[in-house]
Amino acid sequence: MNAFAPVWKFAVVGPATPEFKSLTEGIDVTFMPLEAIWPGANCDYSRTLPWSPNLSYTQFRRGDILVPKITPTFEAGRTIIAEIPSVVGLASTEVHVVRANEDTDPRFLQYTFQSQPFLDEGAHSLQGVGNLRRITPRFVHEYKVLDVARDDQARIGEYLDRETTEIEEIIGRLDDLASTLRHRESVVRTGVVCGLSASHHENPASSHSPLSGIPEHWGRTKFGYDFTESTERNGDNPPGPLLSISEYRGVELNTRTEGQQASLDVSKYRVVRPGQLAANMMWLNHGGIGVSSLTGYISPDYKAFWISDRFEPRYVHHLFRSSRYIDYFAAIATGVRPNAQRVTKTVLDATPVPLPPLDEQIRIADQLDEAAARVNVMLAKVADLKALLLERRAALITDVVTGRKVA
Repeated sequence: MNAFAPVWKFAVVGPATPEFKSLTEGIDVTFMPLEAIWPGANCDYSRTLPWSPNLSYTQFRRGDILVPKITPTFEAGRTIIAEIPSVVGLASTEVHVVRANEDTDPRFLQYTFQSQPFLDEGAHSLQGVGNLRRITPRFVHEYKVLDVARDDQARIGEYLDRETTEIEEIIGRLDDLASTLRHRESVVRTGVVCGLSASHHENPASSHSPLSGIPEHWGRTKFGYDFTESTERNGDNPPGPLLSISEYRGVELNTRTEGQQASLDVSKYRVVRPGQLAANMMWLNHGGIGVSSLTGYISPDYKAFWISDRFEPRYVHHLFRSSRYIDYFAAIATGVRPNAQRVTKTVLDATPVPLPPLDEQIRIADQLDEAAARVNVMLAKVADLKALLLERRAALITDVVTGRKVA
């Protein structure tokens, strides 16, 4: 029968990192916000911060285990061993740091913290309200893990490294396939929605001239002439649920809470109505725009626009989500950070827009709706297969770290 012992036998939770006391102020150290913490190849160690004693981030050392403590990141099992380039690093305050002792293989604890029993027990012990519930240091400290010697822990770690790497490589290929499908759809969408001939070839200059190559008989307009900003806000009675703008699907129900703070006051959030164009002005260069089929509300930082009757809304949806316009928005956006490039309302109003005859817009929209539906079927199959692989990975980790399966 397998024996179990609390984590404190194998590691320290929330250890001190005295190396920071002798660190030169201003020197760059690795920074790990929550969005950078992912198991495997998706982990992002590229971010840095200049060290200052005034910073209040969580301190850790290379090789420490980082356990996200806030929902829903915790439930996703995103624990990592911090193989950072610098000797010490700073992390979000929403992680617990666990430092394995000399007789413990940190990979063994990492996989234990990714196992389903740990995640299930943690989910039942979360403290807090709403979207801001966390696991406590005491829960991690006292959690019971398989009590085996370091050699056995190392064997478990090596086995799971090998097996999970194979699974993650397949998942990576599926992600590449999904990206390829989306890219091809976007390129095809550009050709059709801009009326480009088969002999037309997109080039870097196209990102600065959205009307390049469009048919002579099509009209030309500017965004500000045909798209009028809606000023409607929630007030005391929101007309529907919270919506988000996905770079993959456009306007949809918001089912993600990660990185968002619960707000009791949504009175100033913008209302979106069916047939309106909704836009995340800081994500246009990633496809953060689309025509809504739903009634609801979006962030007050987003915008909603009424579309003139010269346009078929479905055509507008495909037009601004085409690769040509995504590239164009990237060219006209401004900002310091790559993930925060804003297109101002003034610049957006000056954006050139093709204006095909209405019957052609409807025909184009029908064609692209059908093509998008076919791609969505393929993407759904890819997503289902990826979900099965993730389930297999989770089950394998659980079986091995609990002793039900011998490595």
